[in-house]
Amino acid sequence: MAEKLKVVSLGGLNEIGKNMTVYEYGRDIIVVDVGMGFPDDDMYGIDVVIPDISYLIKNQNRIRAIFLTHGHEDHIGALPYVMRSINAPIYATRMTVGLVKLKLEEHKLLDKVKMTTCEAGEIVKAGRFSVEFIHANHSIADAVSFAIKSPAGTVVHTGDFKIDPTPIKGKMMDLARLGQLGKEGVLALLADSTNVERPGHTRSESAVGASFDAIFKGCEERIIVTTFASNVDRIQQIINVAHRYGRKVAITGRSMENTMKVATELGYTEIPKGVLVDINHIKSLPKNKICIMTTGSQGETMSALSRMAFSTHRQVDIQAGDLIIISASAIPGNESAVGNVINELYRKNATVVNERAGELHVSGHACQEELKIIHALVRPKYVIPVHGEQRHLQVHARLAREMGTPPENIVVSEIGRVIELSEEGIEVTGSVPSGRVFVDGYGVGDVGSVVLRDRKHLAQDGMIVVVLSLSSEDGGLISGPDIVTRGFVYVKESEELMEELRQVVMDALVACQTRNVLDWAAIKSAIKNELSGYLYKKTKRNPMILPVIMEI
Repeated sequence: MAEKLKVVSLGGLNEIGKNMTVYEYGRDIIVVDVGMGFPDDDMYGIDVVIPDISYLIKNQNRIRAIFLTHGHEDHIGALPYVMRSINAPIYATRMTVGLVKLKLEEHKLLDKVKMTTCEAGEIVKAGRFSVEFIHANHSIADAVSFAIKSPAGTVVHTGDFKIDPTPIKGKMMDLARLGQLGKEGVLALLADSTNVERPGHTRSESAVGASFDAIFKGCEERIIVTTFASNVDRIQQIINVAHRYGRKVAITGRSMENTMKVATELGYTEIPKGVLVDINHIKSLPKNKICIMTTGSQGETMSALSRMAFSTHRQVDIQAGDLIIISASAIPGNESAVGNVINELYRKNATVVNERAGELHVSGHACQEELKIIHALVRPKYVIPVHGEQRHLQVHARLAREMGTPPENIVVSEIGRVIELSEEGIEVTGSVPSGRVFVDGYGVGDVGSVVLRDRKHLAQDGMIVVVLSLSSEDGGLISGPDIVTRGFVYVKESEELMEELRQVVMDALVACQTRNVLDWAAIKSAIKNELSGYLYKKTKRNPMILPVIMEI
């Protein structure tokens, strides 16, 4: 009996971010994208969330290659952490390789990882798989879709895409090749579901240029523009319009500086001579001759725009009259952070213009009509919606049904589920270890749910430490109990409560001595239980209680 193709998503389902898909045929495994996610509000102290790759580590001698669709963090951000444990060659387009190199260099992994640059149209052999790079449009240069061929059939994996007939640089998405593959026969389609709820078509990137022109024309104030650092086409349009109106451009923010470095070296941006100036030199220029490009469109705390707003940026102070253009939409979950920065900018009497005021941002993801075009061209036997939350995946499944795919041939999957497919049928046959791994500083995976639960507890209810010294001979109290609180109550204003708590601890100790309990762990437990019950009755709060016993 012929082998079946297995498809496992280790990220990117029921969430936006940390995209990672595993394809398995026989003894061969290939991985598409190695993305990271951003922490939720209740993940205190967590910097980055990455996929659980324990299944890949266990099977790493079978991994033939890693393929990357494009250079966004939710598709390449986990590479520095994953490549510590896995040794596999990476294949990607020029811009993506350039951004990955910067990332690996920062983590001192560049020499350990083999990377190969591919162009759209190239085919790479990886075990019994062959992977064809197909040109796509997205909000970053050099995005591609993949046609993944195995003896079981061809799978089209779109990655993030939209159909842009008038892109700033390069050509429209290669729909002709997708149509050709559709005629040859496509086993399955895994397509981007991010904008599937939006009817119509996504607007072209070139629409933003006219909006910039209207704002820059006749403006006598200093202009500060923030956008996604990776959107090279948007950056190019900002440079073009600034040059047109005689403004010098200064760049601030590490990720934007890095992207500009890679894009300029590879020829993706064309910068007119003398337009760029050092951020340190802007004070010598009249304000109607300056345009500052900055990071911070998502309200990130340490971003350049946020530091400007809260007066902690070394080179730029927001002045009354400054025109701030936010050329990005807030990623779900970031609305509050963006709002805080905008409020602070208004407080400094700056003028803020965002996408609500005009076409200052267009999405990089396909809307319903574009997805219908892809389904019509590819004509897949099976459809597996990816890259979206549950509502996106379900709406995409409905769209696939409307396009003629039988309901039994559509699988809305979960992270870690194993989907097996062949010409005979498609089914979910099991699962592999999966989930979220938390990165906190240099630690990868050492902060688990228990630590997060404790951090949440501390953040919500505070902490009480009870310190006492007991005799090693008879367990009698030598000194204390001393009570230290953090994040619970202000001690000076709660002396009465502190005295009551000391008495509760004393009563617990007496009860232990009466029962001849000399085990320190049992005494700690008794103190904790008594204090916890008393505090909840008295304050309706439940702080973390840490008894510390010193034996003398």
